[in-house]
Amino acid sequence: MLHINRENLKSSHQLVWFIIDFLMLGLLILNLAFIIWDSIYNFVAIQNLLKEHAPALQSAYHPIHERFIFYDMIFVTIFLTEFFVRWGYAIKASVYDRWYFYPFIHWYDLVGCIPVGSLRFLRILRVISIIYRLHQYRIIDITSTKIYRFVNFYYEAFMEELSDRIVLKVLSGVQDEVRRGSPLFDRIQKDILYPRRDMLSDWISQRVAEAAQEGYVPNRGALRNYLEGRVDQALKQNLELSRLKYLPVVGPTIQETLEDAVGDIVANVIHQILEDLASSSNHAFIEDIVNVFLPTPDQVAADETQNQALIDLIIEILDAIKGQVKVKHWRAQLP
Repeated sequence: MLHINRENLKSSHQLVWFIIDFLMLGLLILNLAFIIWDSIYNFVAIQNLLKEHAPALQSAYHPIHERFIFYDMIFVTIFLTEFFVRWGYAIKASVYDRWYFYPFIHWYDLVGCIPVGSLRFLRILRVISIIYRLHQYRIIDITSTKIYRFVNFYYEAFMEELSDRIVLKVLSGVQDEVRRGSPLFDRIQKDILYPRRDMLSDWISQRVAEAAQEGYVPNRGALRNYLEGRVDQALKQNLELSRLKYLPVVGPTIQETLEDAVGDIVANVIHQILEDLASSSNHAFIEDIVNVFLPTPDQVAADETQNQALIDLIIEILDAIKGQVKVKHWRAQLP
């Protein structure tokens, strides 16, 4: 059910124009109903059917049908009068940059007033524009109506089906281009990624340092205890090391000392690696990794096996994207 927000209507500075909108909306609906009914009545079979079953209705409406143009012109006169009044107000209020912009922007108002059968139905565009304007100013809320939800559901379903087919077609074309050795792949690597190796190195270095500082530094104690515990457990399960305890006198002491030393060494190594990653000194290490993934163009051209592996990876990624695109989300909303 469509409700009118009377508070917004009263508080608006365009109350007169909104009242005119409601009047025009009612006249347009009445006029369109009149046009549809007269188009149906125009069939001889309908006229004969009314003569047989409702002769009074047929005899009352037939004179109106014969003078349909006259009655339609009454509506057209009202619509044109309202159009020129709004045009004059737009000129006075400088709504548009030029005084002659109004008829071009509201062309459907003029075209719908042409008394030709096929053009008369363009008046439905004026109905839509009035409803949209009232909704935009929150006088009415069309999203709460069942008609809007029904139309919007199938519109979204249609757009999803259409966009999915377009995306699948585009992705399939990209896959074909990659398989044929399209220069696009080489352009991405040589002209886009390779010249930006330094920027990528700086960015990755900064992100790795931030991740290490936020993830490791606050939890270094817990991580050290965890590493030492895991090393101790691994050393106790080692057969060669467990035999040291059978040495007389010093065996257990040597075994315990080795366990503590190895655990401490492992924890310190991990600690130093993460400390380096969390500082600016990780830049050289990250730069070496980026150089491996983004070698010079000469190295890329020489390594065909690596290129083919990367091409296969891109194709698999596109296949995964196509599989996700094929999912019909609108079907999940069906009752």
